[in-house]
Amino acid sequence: MVAPRTSLRLVAPVWNRGAGSIRGLSRAVDPEGSQRKERTLFQFLADRFYDVAALREYMLQKQVLKVHQKNRSFTYIKERYGPYVAGAHFILKQGGAVKFQDKEWMRSSGRGLSSLEFWEFRAVPIEAVDASGCAINYQGLDHLLALKELQSLSLRCCPHVDDWCLSRLHPLADSLQELSLAGCPRISERGLACLHHLRNLRRLDISHLPAVSNPGLTQILVEEMLPNCEVLGAGWAQGLKLGLEEQSQDTASSPIPA
Repeated sequence: MVAPRTSLRLVAPVWNRGAGSIRGLSRAVDPEGSQRKERTLFQFLADRFYDVAALREYMLQKQVLKVHQKNRSFTYIKERYGPYVAGAHFILKQGGAVKFQDKEWMRSSGRGLSSLEFWEFRAVPIEAVDASGCAINYQGLDHLLALKELQSLSLRCCPHVDDWCLSRLHPLADSLQELSLAGCPRISERGLACLHHLRNLRRLDISHLPAVSNPGLTQILVEEMLPNCEVLGAGWAQGLKLGLEEQSQDTASSPIPA
């Protein structure tokens, strides 16, 4: 009965000399443990990457692979439940929102559609998609091009939507009426020129496109290309107004000839 009390008294001083936790006791037993872990990590990086450029290339490849995985095709879902369910499942998993015909908007939960919704919406067309900020790329557009009744599409601030993506939108020419490309960093004048196929487009947002070199002139050309479409963009009229104001200021400041 005496031996256990003695052992407890012997352990207590060791515990008190630590950091007041099991982690402190482990450091007392193995003070170089954390340093060895750091050396192991650095050694792994040094063995695998010879310079910063190689490490950067590795991280870039991982990012590309991640985007590719997000844009994979749900072939089984499409074959069994049809293009509407497959398209909605893809957009919702991306973090976007969809609106089925005569239904309320469905927002993303990060899991796509449930098994019950697969059957409920398999014959209901999708009329609107909000994919703002989603990682959709050229491959992922396959899910949207199968939505033949799609009337409104927002690709606002999508980082991977580029000119090649816009060249694929012509299958939606009969139905698409609204399109937002605002804030897409990879869209230039060349991609916007491909939108002439969308003859039923009534509203187009091309504002804040950093790859477009002359936004005002581009908006004028797009308006001529789509005369029945309201084009939202750089506000070329505002640019003309600023130009006229500058001219008037220069005229006012110039001396009056005698």
